[in-house]
Amino acid sequence: MLAVVILAAGQGKRMNSTLPKVLHPIGGKPMLGHVLDTAAVLSPDRRIVVYGHGGEQVHSTFAGDDSLQWVEQARQLGTGHAVAQALPALAGSNTTLVLYGDVPLLPAGVLEPLLAGARDGRLALLTVNLADPTGYGRIVRDAAGQVQRIVEQKDASTAEQTIREVNTGILALPTARLAGWLERLNNQNAQGEYYLTDIIAMAVADGVPVDAFAASEPEQVLGVNNRAQQAQLERYYQRQQAGRLLAAGVTLLDPARLDIRGRVSAGRDVIIDVNVVFEGEVSLADGVRIGPHSVIRDAVIGAGSEILSHCHLESVRIGTGVQVGPFARLRPDTVLADRAKVGNFVEIKKAHVGEGSKVNHLTYVGDAEIGQDVNVGAGTITCNYDGANKHLTVLEDGVFIGSNASLVAPIRVGRNATVGAGSTLSDDVPENGLAFTRAERRLITDWQRPTKKKPGKS
Repeated sequence: MLAVVILAAGQGKRMNSTLPKVLHPIGGKPMLGHVLDTAAVLSPDRRIVVYGHGGEQVHSTFAGDDSLQWVEQARQLGTGHAVAQALPALAGSNTTLVLYGDVPLLPAGVLEPLLAGARDGRLALLTVNLADPTGYGRIVRDAAGQVQRIVEQKDASTAEQTIREVNTGILALPTARLAGWLERLNNQNAQGEYYLTDIIAMAVADGVPVDAFAASEPEQVLGVNNRAQQAQLERYYQRQQAGRLLAAGVTLLDPARLDIRGRVSAGRDVIIDVNVVFEGEVSLADGVRIGPHSVIRDAVIGAGSEILSHCHLESVRIGTGVQVGPFARLRPDTVLADRAKVGNFVEIKKAHVGEGSKVNHLTYVGDAEIGQDVNVGAGTITCNYDGANKHLTVLEDGVFIGSNASLVAPIRVGRNATVGAGSTLSDDVPENGLAFTRAERRLITDWQRPTKKKPGKS
């Protein structure tokens, strides 16, 4: 049985934030969320989160996951002390893996060798070689290259500080050994803390083999202690996402100017321009083109559709051969059928736009059902809100709405009917009908505009 202990109690003072450190996002997801996902891939029997600072907020963020066990570390006395708090929750497990809530981008595959070693009765730890190891615990080996102990930066000698192989803190070991080693820890060090890393030397002294596995990329094991490190990992994460899309055949006009804060699936011959942000779950079918400076959240976009520049889409479904934008906003529960067209400075909310219909310019459509081959003229407004409730506008197939029309819902405009430009309508229009409202024209000849009074004159 595998138990994964995730240490997430740190305050993160250097983040200069009221938000607990492990809740700061990478790729739109809290760092702890990334670690929990990695742990889940390993199919553990239990995942135990050791929390402390901001514990209520951390706990509530993941309250929907009933498979998690929560253990409080009321006083932060070091990593060894943190793992000791989780000991009761480890009862019955054979292998324990220790991860960190602020090390978010560790692939599950990197951990498999550690788990294999621990299952064979060994202590396995993850290391990394750094050009600048300042601040990290060094891996001290004997002449034969066997790991002997880990020495922290503040306790290291001048010679030990030149070692470039450093400890990540991530280790796996037989659970039966863990309790005894934790009991032997002391805080006689520069930090006055109980270091989990001290159990390495105990394992060596007890004749337990210690295996060290090196991560291939430093970013995989980089912890976040400040905003600069968070930004560094964010860019690394985004490079990974861009690489995944490129490998799938997507054209990115500049892979460095793309942000994915969720998951994007893409078909063949998709083209994505610069400074596009994807959030949530986004699906792009074959031949989709996304223009620059757009934000797309929780969207399904059909084959051959094009989103022009500066568009904002949220919780929408778009059919095939659709064109949207530029400068269009599609709000939740918007559905655009095949070959529909939504133009510049149009906002649509909770509406279905039928096949071949056009909503081209400077228009608001909310709470509406629009049929096929409908033309909605520039400046049209569906007046859907009476101050208390929302009401439905229905435009049946073939309707033509002239420019600058206001449709006061609830209202239905029948099949092939026409609404004249400049009209305000609150009554239904029958099939094939023409409805318009026009105020009587007045003309005053030789009209003199008012002029401003000059200062000092009454």
